[in-house]
Amino acid sequence: MTTLTASPATTSSRLDAVRQTLLLVQWQLRRQSQYLPLMVVVQVFMAVTTVVGYGLLVGDPDPATALFLATGAPTITLITVGIVMTPQMVSQARTEGSLDWMRTLPVPRTAFLVSDLLVWTLIALPGMALGILAGVLRFDIHLSIAPWFLPATVLVSLTSAAVGYGMATVLPPQLANLLTQALVFIVLLFSPVSYPAERMPAWLQSAHEWLPIEPMAQLVRAGLAQDTFSMPTRSLVVLLAWGVGSVAAASVALRRRA
Repeated sequence: MTTLTASPATTSSRLDAVRQTLLLVQWQLRRQSQYLPLMVVVQVFMAVTTVVGYGLLVGDPDPATALFLATGAPTITLITVGIVMTPQMVSQARTEGSLDWMRTLPVPRTAFLVSDLLVWTLIALPGMALGILAGVLRFDIHLSIAPWFLPATVLVSLTSAAVGYGMATVLPPQLANLLTQALVFIVLLFSPVSYPAERMPAWLQSAHEWLPIEPMAQLVRAGLAQDTFSMPTRSLVVLLAWGVGSVAAASVALRRRA
């Protein structure tokens, strides 16, 4: 019976790739250090205003509506950082030339992409936590958090960042920035994040069955209130497909712009 083991060269290559990725993460965090406090403030503002603002619109909501609003706030924060802040910063890097400079470094393009996605995923998590806290305090609800909630939020944040990164690398910077402005209104007003999908027109419901926003909201809701909500298998497949497709599109775009 033959046992296959990794050669020392292969193991060393994998360790070098991991080390390069972590160094790129550290470099990107330091590069964004002057903007990080502002990003945190924007996340806090987004999370709190989503809860308070929707609360003012609906008045004194019933328990079901309050649960939708409370679980929708952290989802909006995760999505906003991924598909709005990420493409804006990447587009800016493309315009000023820093992205081209980064690609001249002797590191694999995959390491560069993974490091960026990890950075934006980590940046989104504090706002998500504040969104949960704001919802619980404002609507006085009790959550039933699933044991898989943390990896689920990482998946949502990572997929959202991948979609935003893919959009910023495939589209021209000006078009990507304009699209992010439209996406803000789509996420806040025309997506079933803070209210049930049944309230939307039939055609918009059908569109969201193939878009990643509703699956993201369903996964976060099911993780925060597992006794009330569930995550459909189809939605999870759609979410994963968007994440894989966005990473593939971004990888191809980075290689073509060598």
